[in-house]
Amino acid sequence: MSLDYALFEFINQDLANPFFDWLLPIYRDKVTWVPAYLVVAFLLYRAYGLRRTLYLLACIGLVIGAADQLAASVLKPLVGRLRPCAEPLMMDRVRDLVGCGGKLSFPSNHATNHFALAGVLALTFLRDRPLWKTIVYCWAATICFAQVYVGKHWPGDVLGGAILGLLLAYIGVYVYTRLTKQAAIGATPPPGRAESLPSSRNHSR
Repeated sequence: MSLDYALFEFINQDLANPFFDWLLPIYRDKVTWVPAYLVVAFLLYRAYGLRRTLYLLACIGLVIGAADQLAASVLKPLVGRLRPCAEPLMMDRVRDLVGCGGKLSFPSNHATNHFALAGVLALTFLRDRPLWKTIVYCWAATICFAQVYVGKHWPGDVLGGAILGLLLAYIGVYVYTRLTKQAAIGATPPPGRAESLPSSRNHSR
């Protein structure tokens, strides 16, 4: 617990600067990334066609929906940990940049949902693209960092959320590929469709 508090103070206070104060509240907002999500959907369509894209988007939606509800409706009430901005001993010390919101903190829904999305993409569309897998995981990790910086979560909250999101991504993709017999999901596009992301290798089979 003391390490969690020390890491929080380091990120939330010691790393404070005007640029991050402006950028990270915008960066961690889910609305900011809507154009990127649309681009990903378009790339999926280019690679897989409409039917397989809809299957994969359904898989993503179900995994994120399960992750969000498990984190918010089950684990947060069960654990009962308070956010830094709601913790009586910390309220006067926290740099709260986006408003406290709900009082319960563990696990972070932002971390759970973003790592669930990153995990599904890494296990499917980006499976044979290590550079892009690294990028998408780093993106999810920076969202977690931003959640701590703006004062919404303890580092332990985002770590727990990241682990939960990845676990649900693995379970979701496993179940989904069993149900579809791997016909509607995977890294290799069907014959006749070009790769949509840059790659140093030819992934066609």
